[in-house]
Amino acid sequence: MKLISLKEWYGLLVMLTLTGCSNPTESHMASDADCWRGAGLNQIPVDSAGMLIRYGRELVSNTSVYLGPNGRVATVSSGMNCQNCHLEAGTKPWGNNYGAVAAVYPKYRDRSGSIESIEKRVNDCIERSLNGIAIDNNSREMKAFVAYIKWLGNEVPKGTTPKGTGIMALPLLDRAADPVKGKTVYVNTCQRCHGVNGEGQPNAAGNGYAYPPLWGPHSYNDGAGLYRLSRLAGYVKNNMPDPTSYHAPALTDEQAWDVAAFINSQPRPAKDISKDWPDITKKPFDHPFGPFADSFPAHQHKYGPFGDLKKKK
Repeated sequence: MKLISLKEWYGLLVMLTLTGCSNPTESHMASDADCWRGAGLNQIPVDSAGMLIRYGRELVSNTSVYLGPNGRVATVSSGMNCQNCHLEAGTKPWGNNYGAVAAVYPKYRDRSGSIESIEKRVNDCIERSLNGIAIDNNSREMKAFVAYIKWLGNEVPKGTTPKGTGIMALPLLDRAADPVKGKTVYVNTCQRCHGVNGEGQPNAAGNGYAYPPLWGPHSYNDGAGLYRLSRLAGYVKNNMPDPTSYHAPALTDEQAWDVAAFINSQPRPAKDISKDWPDITKKPFDHPFGPFADSFPAHQHKYGPFGDLKKKK
């Protein structure tokens, strides 16, 4: 029997480890060994740079404590936390994480028709997902957000998007997503945490949400990314009900699409999006607001079926 060196053994172990989640859409039971997962709190360096990074992580986890209706620093957001959408402080595979942000920004975004910085992207989330007011790019809070996001992605090669980052794209349905069917899914699966009226559950300290509101005045507004059905459905499928992961999803694809349709059919704050998508031909197939560059109705852009719409892109 041939003995192998420690170096050879280690190389073999790494090779075997990295055969995990190469195509998670085919196997939700796959390992996440080669999916990006962000570093944890205890891995943040203990130095002056680390102090700012830690503050950034704290802002992501407990945004409302600092920037919410009774915020210690400012009162600019709805009471939700960044972590309510960017799970586990933006580190969870397929949990709308920050893995690729530092690697791809600054970048041109069709929604604004401009090159955007990380600061612009953070403020977009504050204004849309937290239904709030943008913070100063030179503030300590913005510098902390950016320091944390850059630190999380510091090993991701520039211009790349690792597996497991952001939100997984689900296969399109061959029918429209159904809010009526989605209400049944919501009642059976989501209501116990997010409330009968989607109002969420406040945390024990009363300064944020343990389970965020999914509609109503304190939820994300209609300019948020999750207001697009494809984004919300992919997010729900791999993360809900908490602590679901893509290894063992609790809902089928159809249930995820339908409950997303139900949630996004409920009332929520409105945002002025008149300057979004200056080139209307670049609008995503499921952007629900006109004008459109095609003849499909707004209802179909919101609920589907999306197959023909996507073919036009």
